[in-house]
Amino acid sequence: MHPLRKSRPLRRVVLASAGTVSAFVLLLSLKPHGLPEPAAAPAPAPSSSVGAGASGGSGSSGSGSTGSGGGSASGTRTVTGESVQTRWGPVQVRVTLSGGKITDVTAVTYPQDNPRDQQINSYALPELRSEALRAQSADIDTVSGATYTSDGYRESLQSALDAAGL
Repeated sequence: MHPLRKSRPLRRVVLASAGTVSAFVLLLSLKPHGLPEPAAAPAPAPSSSVGAGASGGSGSSGSGSTGSGGGSASGTRTVTGESVQTRWGPVQVRVTLSGGKITDVTAVTYPQDNPRDQQINSYALPELRSEALRAQSADIDTVSGATYTSDGYRESLQSALDAAGL
């Protein structure tokens, strides 16, 4: 007969408890991997036209503003969308238009208070920018893992396009 199958249930309980405690201690001793260094987030492009809502501060509550070009469909102008408050912080977008087409989209304000925000936005903002340039509208897909930033980006982009008359 096997030594553990004898009438010694206490021995089984002690061995099972010791195994569980050992596994738990080993699990707790594992060190998590450090977060990778996020790529540098896109810096806001300097604009020669600054309107009432073009402030880039994290607490800004800008409204759509139009830069130079004054509504001309053939000129280049810059429009800053409204600052949209998301769960993780404000998101604000600046759009450059030339000939009625979107030529550049820049995130002026976005969550960047902690390393996780920086990591998410280092890949989400370039993806959102390329989507907006491709779609030539605010009808862009949400970036997986950056839902709140994507929603705020889309809303601010739409307000900028509305202010521009597109």
